[in-house]
Amino acid sequence: MSRTSGISAKTSLRQVAFIVCTALDGAGVQVVLTGGSAATVYAPAAYQSRDLDFVIAFQSKGAMANRALERLGYHVQGNIYVHDASDLTLDFPPGPLTVGGDQVKDWDRLVDGRRHLNILKPTDVCRDRLAGFLFWNDRGSLEQAVAVARAQQDRVDLDSIRTWCARERAEEKFLQFRRQLG
Repeated sequence: MSRTSGISAKTSLRQVAFIVCTALDGAGVQVVLTGGSAATVYAPAAYQSRDLDFVIAFQSKGAMANRALERLGYHVQGNIYVHDASDLTLDFPPGPLTVGGDQVKDWDRLVDGRRHLNILKPTDVCRDRLAGFLFWNDRGSLEQAVAVARAQQDRVDLDSIRTWCARERAEEKFLQFRRQLG
């Protein structure tokens, strides 16, 4: 385990997300957790991602981000960051932060003690996961969207998702999502 990071083989994806986000924020780099890793945070019993996808919310100094990640024990391997003590990898897909054709301008900020995590809101996580189903027919992405919608039912705006699916010309796929959701 890295003495400074607290990351080990037993550190959960959620814990790594909080550690990384807090460290990068401290270095002046604002990131937002997206993708399957955001689905894991909101619906951990239903889906377990093995990588964390962060989009840099505002362009910043890359050298500062690299130093912050190195202090946590991460190093670049190809296009991802790996940690010697953890199987969880980090990826930084290029921004801007979007879901389908919609730019995302606000997100949740979860707090856990002295750490925090910027993460897509549950509705946007559902849309992000549904995008894989809408555009590539990925049934696993549909299942992840359903899992998040069920786990976060009070925070998921189905009307917003329906409207988005209509704009993407995917009304039938929204109906499949709705039927699977129950």
